[in-house]
Amino acid sequence: MPQWLEAGWWGLVGGAALVAGAAVAWFIRVPRWLVAAVMAFGAGVLISALSFGLMDEAERTGGLLPTALGFLGGAGAYVLADGLLSRKGAKHRKRSGDQQAREADVAGSGTAIAVGALLDGVPESVVLGVSLLDGGTVGVAMLAAVIISNLPEGLSSAAGMKQAGRSARYVFGVWIGIAVASGLASTLGYLGLRGASPATIALITAIAAGAILAMIADTMIPEAFERTQIFTGLITVLGFLTAFTIDRL
Repeated sequence: MPQWLEAGWWGLVGGAALVAGAAVAWFIRVPRWLVAAVMAFGAGVLISALSFGLMDEAERTGGLLPTALGFLGGAGAYVLADGLLSRKGAKHRKRSGDQQAREADVAGSGTAIAVGALLDGVPESVVLGVSLLDGGTVGVAMLAAVIISNLPEGLSSAAGMKQAGRSARYVFGVWIGIAVASGLASTLGYLGLRGASPATIALITAIAAGAILAMIADTMIPEAFERTQIFTGLITVLGFLTAFTIDRL
């Protein structure tokens, strides 16, 4: 299989976890505390992956300055985009309760939520594609982190969409579209950075890491803490340790 196609495949696999989570939320009534617990676990997994898989690799290959600038730039760009989308009704797009805006209350919120979901998923997918550069193999720890975190993200967000009165066509249309977009983003990440300098790759990797960490803090942790409360930290640590163990093994 050509590596650009393999990159797309792994991006699609990671995005498919969102669809699986949405399907579970649509057809099965999952307790909100369980959704929150899995969300906290997924947050820990992602934090571990971006710490040891992304930032560490970026600093070693491109140096501290490009890595630091990219990390701050990625976080800043995410926060700015997220703030704009929040004003359009996408603020609570990952919440499983009744916090999500209804179309009747905020016109255009459905589109804003869909774009917000895309914003959350693209950085992870680009990183999967980058991991295949120079004849490498997909980063197992990062792939596991994306799948483990995407499942509760899709579950929680789809549960909130359902409570907000969104149709099955909308819910599954959004997540299937995001899964396909994840595959495309991974492919473009691979094709766009072939032959790039180590500093450039480090910069892009760090940008993705910064965006992912900002996303975790802004959208995943609030949902997790609302239900798991004092156990949020412990569950997040368990997720972190799981991903760290996978990386070391």
